[in-house]
Amino acid sequence: MSDWTAFGRVDADGTVYVKTAEGERVVGSWQAGAPEEGLAHFARRFDDLVTEVNLTEARLNSGAADAGHSLTTIRRIRASLADAHVVGDIDALAARLDRLAAVAEEKAGEAKAAKEAARGEALARKQALVEEAEKLAAESTGWKTAGDRLKEILDEWKTIRGVDKKTDGELWKRFAAARDGFTRRRGAHFASLDAQRKQAQSVKEELVAEAEKLKDSTDWAATANQLKDLMNQWKAAPRASKEAEQKLWERFRAAQDEFFTRRSEVFSARDNEQRANLERKQALLAEAEALDVDGDPKGAQARLREIQAQWHEAGRVPREAAAGLERRLRAVDEKVREVMDSAWRRTTKEDNPLLAQMRAQVAEAEERLARARAAGDAKRIREAEQALASKRQFLQLAEQAG
Repeated sequence: MSDWTAFGRVDADGTVYVKTAEGERVVGSWQAGAPEEGLAHFARRFDDLVTEVNLTEARLNSGAADAGHSLTTIRRIRASLADAHVVGDIDALAARLDRLAAVAEEKAGEAKAAKEAARGEALARKQALVEEAEKLAAESTGWKTAGDRLKEILDEWKTIRGVDKKTDGELWKRFAAARDGFTRRRGAHFASLDAQRKQAQSVKEELVAEAEKLKDSTDWAATANQLKDLMNQWKAAPRASKEAEQKLWERFRAAQDEFFTRRSEVFSARDNEQRANLERKQALLAEAEALDVDGDPKGAQARLREIQAQWHEAGRVPREAAAGLERRLRAVDEKVREVMDSAWRRTTKEDNPLLAQMRAQVAEAEERLARARAAGDAKRIREAEQALASKRQFLQLAEQAG
């Protein structure tokens, strides 16, 4: 300030005055030196005020300072001018402060509105998060997905600022209650699931035990049906825990495989045996059909009886071939019987060689049965009994006819 006297003066007794539009007022006393030095001292104080105003204005315009805080500072400096112990253009500084106050008030209002908007947005975000958490807690059964989402909500919650303490506390209580409710519901679900798995394990252990009892059976048809029924029960039963389910399944499958493998081996051997029997019976049938029944009926009858005996001893053949073979052999037997009946009617009962031959065949059948019984072979005994009963019946009918 080059002309301090434009804004102040020092009178003869050292009293310092500042000049304003309202007139002069005393700002201090100077006794330490020349009046010019006194004015300079109080002018430097004014410069300090100006410097503070400059700094406040710069911070306000840059946005570095809070507008509300800047307004408070401006109002403080403005109010202090009425009693400030300074020498300078107080009226100009006052006008400047009034303009700055208006700017600061506007910026403070904008800041307040922005803060309220941010608070509203933050509140809306937290309310939305709480509502989502409450819905997950009440409805979700995707336990892992829902659990992960609740963790994400918590992380997002921590980043949201601006909600007043009371409201934030109330929202937090709701979120915490939702999270705790979800944890309890999830725990109850898995506890129930564990109980179901234990029950399923118990059921499947019983199925495994039953399958293992059946694996050595030779009652092929009935056991196969039982094992299929056990498999249906296995599929219908709930799953046990992953480890238990796998171990039980391996045992269950092994028992089934063992039975069906043995059955397959037995059936394969039986099929091989029946194919060999078929070849034997086909050869016997070819020989029977080639007999000269008309030219040598007695010889044909004797050989046919031998063929029939060998036929029964040959055993079973495949089902699809059995009926045809039996039908063709019966046709040969009927032809022989017709020819022998014709010859038999031409002879007396005592001289009838057919009756004698049939009695010999009965005796031979009796001996065959005796040998089968002595050997203890149930299959041969059954076949020999059937053959003997048939021959006795034929003999009885022949004797009655004679």
